[in-house]
This record gives sequence, structure tokens and C-alpha cells, in this order.
Amino acid sequence: MSSSCGSSSSCSSGSCGSQESQQAAMAQQDNAITRSLGKIKNKILVMSGKGGVGKSTVSVNLALGLARKGHKVGLMDVDLHGPDVIRMLNMTGSLTPPENPNDLVAPLQYNDNLKVVSLEYMMKDRDEAIIWRGPLKIQAIRQFVADFDWGELDYLVIDAPPGTGDEPLSVAQTIPLIKALVVTTPQKVALADVRKSLNFCKTVEMEVVGVVENMSGFVCPECNATVDIFKTGGGEEVAREFDLAFLGAVPMDPKVVIAGDDGVPYLSSDAKSPATEAFANVVDAVELRLPPVAAPATLNMASSDSGSSCGCGGSCNPDTCDC
Repeated sequence: MSSSCGSSSSCSSGSCGSQESQQAAMAQQDNAITRSLGKIKNKILVMSGKGGVGKSTVSVNLALGLARKGHKVGLMDVDLHGPDVIRMLNMTGSLTPPENPNDLVAPLQYNDNLKVVSLEYMMKDRDEAIIWRGPLKIQAIRQFVADFDWGELDYLVIDAPPGTGDEPLSVAQTIPLIKALVVTTPQKVALADVRKSLNFCKTVEMEVVGVVENMSGFVCPECNATVDIFKTGGGEEVAREFDLAFLGAVPMDPKVVIAGDDGVPYLSSDAKSPATEAFANVVDAVELRLPPVAAPATLNMASSDSGSSCGCGGSCNPDTCDC
């Protein structure tokens, strides 16, 4: 703090104290984020430059597929304006605040291996529109990480809205070492937008696990044959162009739509079809590239000068410090 601060009119009005309080609160939240992320081995952001390519379908079924293989998985929905994850899983619970306000909030528990957090289950009216600008969205995403009891996880799967705006940028800045899984459909229009997502990842230095081509052909409900409606091969082509892994092509299947509406995800089910078999290969490919090994240490996101707010002189150990 500068020596002139004490005599300024702004400090006499109390704004300096308020600013210090905000900085201390931010440092405290940064440390909470670091503690939470330190228990999570792999973080995956499912994203695309275009809407309607099935990101939520891929996110939900990827999380379920990994959980079915015995991994501890978290599913976070940061599509704040159009959260669908809760409905796709047919989860009807609501947020239960902890008895002690200093305790972490419990996520929804889908099963023994899968925890879920979405803004929708915190709302009294799930059909109410979320009309938020950037700062509120950024803070919500930080709270999803800092305030919820994710515990020890092998994978945290994050479902992002389309594009390269506030939500994916906030995730990239909040969660060090996160990796992107990019979803596309085969058409050239979708691929043009996906290239923007891949360039976004390059700009923010976010590693890409690979590319999934969704809606790659159509599975006939009568004969189970696959017909190329939107063409195929575009996802593999863009993966090759950017020197990325191609994780697989998943055909369209009418049962996916029905199951999504009923809250019983189909792609990660035991059903035998070209779509479920293709998606099982995608899950295997993700598991192979991101094995559930111990997470490397993440940097404490609090700045060195903010550490003085807890008396640690900027050398906070998030495992032992209550700041």
C-alpha cells in the first residue's frame, strides 16, 4: 500500500479497507480452489466453437462411462445460461446448504462414483432465465470449484457452452493443467468453428486431449445400419490438421435423443449398437491418454502480497493454512 493512501479522500471514506477486504477474500478463495484441485487427478473441459454438436451428451456420457469403469468422477456444468446436465441425468435433488457456513457444500450424488454440480439444481424455478454478465459468471465458476466438496477424484469433466467466451476462458484461468476435449460434427460449417476453439486452446496454452466427431452418420432404427447424413471424416481431418489425437466418431442414434429426454443416458449404457460401441472406444481413448495417476502440484493462485492477509507472509501452505 502506498504512503499516500492514508491521507487520501478515498481512504477516509473507507474504500481502502474495503479493497483490502476484497483482496483477502479473493486470496482465501484462491487457496480453497488450490486445495480442491489438488485432490483431482485429471480435469477435462468438453468444448466446441459451435452449438448443437452434442457437447452435453458427450460430457454426461463420458463422465458416466468413466464412473462405470470404477473411477471417481465429478461432472460440472458451466453452461450457465442453458444447463442441461441435471435433466439428462434425471436428477431431482436440490442444493442443501451445510449446517456450518464454513463447511463445503455437498454436490449432488448420482451414484457411488459420480458427483454433479450445476447451477440448475440451485434454482427454485428451473425454467427461470439466467441473465448474467461476465463477472457473475466468472465468480460462479470459481465457487463451483472452491465451495463444493469434490473430494478425491480421478476425473473432473466440465461441460462448457459453445464458443470461446467467459465460461471456457474462466475455466482455463481458474483450473491450471486442465485439458480440452473438442467436439465437432462432420460438416464444414461446424469444422470452421471448431478451428476457432482449437486456436483458443493454443492461445490460453490449454492442452487438447483430442477431437470427437459426433453425429457421424445416422443409425437406422430398423436395420441398425449407419447412413452418412452429415458426411463423415471431418473430425479426423481437423485433428490431423492440428496434429491432435482423433478419439473417435460417434454416429447419431434416435435412442440417444429418447434416452436424453428420459434422463437415462444411452451412449454409456450396456445397449449394443454402433453408437454405444463407438462411444465406449472414445471413453477408452480418454482413459488411455489421461490415466488416473496422482495429480501434479498446482500453483497457489493467490498473489504473494495477498498472503499477508492471513499472517503467513505470502508463504501459505493450502494444506495446513485455514486462510
